[in-house]
Amino acid sequence: MVLQIWKDLRKKKFAPLYLLYGNEQFLIDETKRLIIKEALDEKDREFNLSSYDLEETPIETVVDDCLTVPFFSEKKVVIADRAYFLTAEKGKEKVEHHFQTLESYANEPAPSSIFVIVAPYEKLDARKKLTKLLLKNAVSVEAKPLTEREVKNWVRKGLQEEGFIITDRGMDLLYHYVGANLALLNNEMEKIVLFSDKGEEIDEQTIEWLVAKSFEGNVFSLIDKVVHKRLDDALEIYYQLLKQNEEPIKILAAISSQFRVIYQTKALSEKGYGQKAISGQLKIHPYRVKLAAEQARFFSIEQLMEIMNALAEIDYQLKTSFGHREKLLELFFFKFLHT
Repeated sequence: MVLQIWKDLRKKKFAPLYLLYGNEQFLIDETKRLIIKEALDEKDREFNLSSYDLEETPIETVVDDCLTVPFFSEKKVVIADRAYFLTAEKGKEKVEHHFQTLESYANEPAPSSIFVIVAPYEKLDARKKLTKLLLKNAVSVEAKPLTEREVKNWVRKGLQEEGFIITDRGMDLLYHYVGANLALLNNEMEKIVLFSDKGEEIDEQTIEWLVAKSFEGNVFSLIDKVVHKRLDDALEIYYQLLKQNEEPIKILAAISSQFRVIYQTKALSEKGYGQKAISGQLKIHPYRVKLAAEQARFFSIEQLMEIMNALAEIDYQLKTSFGHREKLLELFFFKFLHT
């Protein structure tokens, strides 16, 4: 729903009344940003953009602003934040609101104003008359986490608007490194646009080079190199993790966890389970099962068992021995990747 609303805003299709609610702050901020950007030229914002805190300002003051005609502009934007009275939560009660004013306005909003009511809370109280009215009359944006598919579509469209196309593998890698955190994804997209040539295809090499990796992202990349038997690349990532003061035992635990999922995925696949069923059986995200299924193709059950046994032995040695502990994992990479 939110992606369609963003699309409408870019086409200058505005509603007179918006209700933004939920705790995914990036979606709220991005929707407000688009409304302001598309509805007002920069020169018009000084006199035709107003923001209010509803814990500090009575709602009738905000409605009066909405009823005032724009100053030498077709539209004005009025934003009212922290509409706590639409939830079951208690506000600071610094002001008294006359909600009948808002109810009347919601039934007949001024066509020259874009009134944006923001309730940055997890849930609205749908039992309240005012909440029901706004949900009925306003264009509502529920700011909740997007699905994997929605996130990827948003990234693709965002890059396309800047003149870039991202490959499927590049998209998968970006999603795995950053996840569904839209604010972080937006930062990485800005970096891609800044450091890439217009029209350039964004592939996995571009993502590897440009995108900042979390610990989990680095481990994913490391395992990917192990799967494809790229010893030099695997060692490079491992040494980088050590330089970042990551403990060998933490790195080992992450590697062991992923290989356990690869083994379980392969074993269940051979029993006829589909990826959705495997996800339910293992109680892990479907995307992780998808990646594990792709990686499992490079191993037999026996090879995966051998790897897990070797990792279990390293775990024991790390917990019971002293000296050059980082060398134990290094020897594992040499043993299983050296060809």
